[in-house]
Amino acid sequence: MKRHIFSGCGTALITPFDCETGRLDLLFFERLIRFQIQGGADALVVAGTTGESPVLTAEEKARLFETAVNAAGRKVPVIAGTGSNDTGAAVRNSNEAEKKGVDGLLIVTPFYNKCTQEGLVRHYTYIADRVSTPIIVYNVPSRTGVNILPETYKALAEHKNIAAVKEANGDISSVAKTRALCGESLDIYSGNDDQTAAIIALGGKGVISVASNVIPGEMHGLTQAALQGDCERAAAIQRKYQKLMNLLFCEVNPIPVKAAEEMMFARKLPLRLPLTELTPQNREKLKSEMKSLKLLDNENLLC
Repeated sequence: MKRHIFSGCGTALITPFDCETGRLDLLFFERLIRFQIQGGADALVVAGTTGESPVLTAEEKARLFETAVNAAGRKVPVIAGTGSNDTGAAVRNSNEAEKKGVDGLLIVTPFYNKCTQEGLVRHYTYIADRVSTPIIVYNVPSRTGVNILPETYKALAEHKNIAAVKEANGDISSVAKTRALCGESLDIYSGNDDQTAAIIALGGKGVISVASNVIPGEMHGLTQAALQGDCERAAAIQRKYQKLMNLLFCEVNPIPVKAAEEMMFARKLPLRLPLTELTPQNREKLKSEMKSLKLLDNENLLC
C-alpha cells in the first residue's frame, strides 16, 4: 500500500534571505511556517521553485529541511525539493533530505539536458529504488522543457515509492487521462493555483500552491470545499482570488509572491540573482489587489 502524503493545500514556501548578509534567515523562515500552520496549510514544500532552489547550496537546503521539520513539529508533512537534471545528484539530495526527517520528496523532471519518456521512467525508477520516502513527481514543462505523458505516469505509478504528481503543464485534458489510466495508484496535485478546483473535480487530491504563501486559510478552504464536493463554494473562492493568483505570476515566480509577503510582513525579502525585484508598475497592481482583499492588516500576522 502506497503512503498518501497529504490532501488539501500544500504551500510552496519562499526562502527568506537576510538583507545584509544574503544568508538564510532561518528565524523568519520559522515565522513563515507558524503563519502557514496557523492559517490552515495542509503541507509545506521546502526548496521548490518558489523557494529559489536553483540558487541554494546543498548545505542551505539541508538546513531548510531540518528547520522546517523541527518547526512543523509533525503538525503537517514537510516535503523536500530534491530534484536535479543529474539522476545521481537527485538520489544524493533525496537521501540527505531523508536524514532530516522529511515526509515527502518533490522531484522535478530533468531540465536542460531533458530526456525521452523512457528516460523519465528510468530516471524516476532509479531514484525511487534508492529512497524510502514517497516521491511527488513534478511536471513543469514551461521551466524544464520536458512534459510527462499520461502513459508515462501509468508506468511510474507502478513503483511503490512514486506516490503522486504535481501537475503544472496546464493541460486539463491530460490530467483527466492520467486519472483514468492511474486511478488511485497516483495522487494528483495541481501545480497551478488557478486550476485547483478543476483538478480536484477530476479526482485530484489538492494543490501545491504559491498563492497560499499569502492566503493559506483561503486556499485550504478552497481545497476542502472541492474535496467535499461543494463545487459552488470552491468555485466562489477560486473566482474571488483569481485576480490575485494571476498577479502572483505577472512576473517570474517567486518575484511577485516575495513582493506580496514584503507588504504583508513589512520587511524586505530579497531575491538572489538572476531574479530581480518586481517592477514598480506590477508592485502597485499587486498592492492594490491585496488592499481590496484586506490582506495588508499586519496585526493578523503577528505569529
